Amino acid sequence: MDAVVAVTHPLDPLSLDEIASAVAILKDRQTLAATFRFPITRLEEPTKADLAAYRLGDRLPRLAFILAIDISNGETFEGIVDLTAGTVSYIRLPLDELPYGQPPIMLCEFETVEGTVKSDPRWIAAVKKRGITDEDIPLIQIDPFSSGYFGREFEKGKRIVRAVSYWREDVRDNGYAHPIEGVVAVVDLITNRVVDLVDDEKIIPVPRKKRNYGRETFPEPRPDLTPLHIVQPQGPSFTVDGWKVEWQNWSFRVGFTPREGLVLHELGIKDEGRLRPVVFRASVTEMVVPYADPTANHYWKSAFDAGEYGLGRLANCLELGCDCLGHIHYFDVPAADDLGQPFIMKNAICMHEEDYGILWKHYEFRNGIFEVRRSRRLVISFFATVGNYDYGFYWYLYQDGTIQLEAKLTGIIQTAAVATGETYPWGGMVDDNLGGPTHQHFFNARLHMDVDGGDNTVTEHEFVPRPWGEDNPYGNVFDTRSRVLKRELDSPALANGETGRYWKVSNPNIKNSIGNAPGYKIVVMPSPVMLAQPDSTVAQRGGFAKKHIWVTAFDAREKYASGDYPNVHAGGDGLPGYVKQNREIENADVVLWHSFGHTHVCKPEDFPIMPVEYAGFTLKPNGFFASNIAMDLPPEGNSQSVDNRLLQPSADDTGNGSCCHT
Repeated sequence: MDAVVAVTHPLDPLSLDEIASAVAILKDRQTLAATFRFPITRLEEPTKADLAAYRLGDRLPRLAFILAIDISNGETFEGIVDLTAGTVSYIRLPLDELPYGQPPIMLCEFETVEGTVKSDPRWIAAVKKRGITDEDIPLIQIDPFSSGYFGREFEKGKRIVRAVSYWREDVRDNGYAHPIEGVVAVVDLITNRVVDLVDDEKIIPVPRKKRNYGRETFPEPRPDLTPLHIVQPQGPSFTVDGWKVEWQNWSFRVGFTPREGLVLHELGIKDEGRLRPVVFRASVTEMVVPYADPTANHYWKSAFDAGEYGLGRLANCLELGCDCLGHIHYFDVPAADDLGQPFIMKNAICMHEEDYGILWKHYEFRNGIFEVRRSRRLVISFFATVGNYDYGFYWYLYQDGTIQLEAKLTGIIQTAAVATGETYPWGGMVDDNLGGPTHQHFFNARLHMDVDGGDNTVTEHEFVPRPWGEDNPYGNVFDTRSRVLKRELDSPALANGETGRYWKVSNPNIKNSIGNAPGYKIVVMPSPVMLAQPDSTVAQRGGFAKKHIWVTAFDAREKYASGDYPNVHAGGDGLPGYVKQNREIENADVVLWHSFGHTHVCKPEDFPIMPVEYAGFTLKPNGFFASNIAMDLPPEGNSQSVDNRLLQPSADDTGNGSCCHT
């Protein structure tokens, strides 16, 4: 299944054989030298219109998108390989011209940076000023970090990273407890040399206190934690056919790309025997993490973890019973390495069911009717590790028609060395001589909407108090103020907790049970947007994070919130550029983009490993159904539940306990 499944649908990811064939065809047709590498190899997906034609009987070509870079000179090309016809279209990208940009950093490049930095005499001299010895250097951790862009000559059209260093006494030490402050090496990945070296005049000693997290650091774990098992003796309620999943009236297809990771295609729900589309394609296309420390080691840090590294390329192999609990279905994902060689990403996607408390309940004391139903949700998730941080992306489907995305943030914070007797002004102290810079995490979800399978309209709504008057004599009335987003420049907007602002995507061409347009509303968190100055380079490059909501007319070329190549990019691409076209979006094929995130002031509890922080949003049916579609859930109680006073199950093991009284 999954990674080795035969292609049965145009949205299925490229198979291992297709990846190998696509790379071979490109190499052959373009006579590529051995110095070419392939940061991205993925399916070039058919559009909504293509799929409509496919359902009517048209055959669609299998297309592979391949990004190719010649590491001898940095020249970069986009190729589309038609696997059906064996043909290639191939264009050179003008990344040596404004606004520049570069392909994502490759794993093979990470491996060369350490040697380049450690062989540079300027870097050696700089770290020795901070108490580092020749014996220390082999164990120093070098972190290549996407560089940002500030208009300097060594940045313009260049493929560079900035590298920071951490002292370690042992290879298993947590290097982030020991930052070497004030030393930053800029490495040109094409020439493999240090093209700039920052050696701050202020010398801050390297913190030497160990803050490790390997299990050997805690040899005596808590003894009072009893086992907690999630069991489904009759198996799961979902069915899987290749990349297609059905569960509790939901239907969707699983996809995966090197940049985005997990993608959900053709998400719809059955209602009275008819499959009703909701979202044609859903994914997280970008995230950016800007830091609020102006000093040498930190001011440039603004990792675009999708566009500069690739969330899918850095997906974890998930562990049964650790990353996911219960009856798990894993999807193995076919992928390509930097050389274009196919391989399997084992257990890259996890899918399971989990209990989510009460879905609905009522006790009517007048007649003794007591009814309660528990909520169950389907979880489809993956985790990516990007340097020091780990990010989980969890899509939840609920039995009442709700859709939710939750990002889980954990891992290790960036750190700064602080001299003894000083405080850290750019964030919070997390330990002796160790600060954590204040920073923000912004994600952007791209939702190609398809509510009831037609053109859609987005409206904005908020609650406002009604003035005193004849129609509000007691002052208790409030209204809902609404507006239709007619053109793209109407759409960029901020959430507002004070007015409960929300947005609704509806199909104006269909009437629901009460004569209105069926729709889904997006419920967002009114979190801070990017707080960097508007003219700063990080704000120009990450313009999508200036607003919570954007709506665009669908264009197959507009795939990513930050644009195609944010790495070493001068800015202005992505969503701010897309909406400048000001296309009509009323009753149209629309894409809803949502920026959300977390603003993080570091504290001691975040170190050495940060407990999970959460961010996300919810799509809830709003006039989409004629009633609560979860009324027909069975009333059976959980047979394995125990009254701790009696230490006996609440019912027999057949699951016949009831959640209702009559």
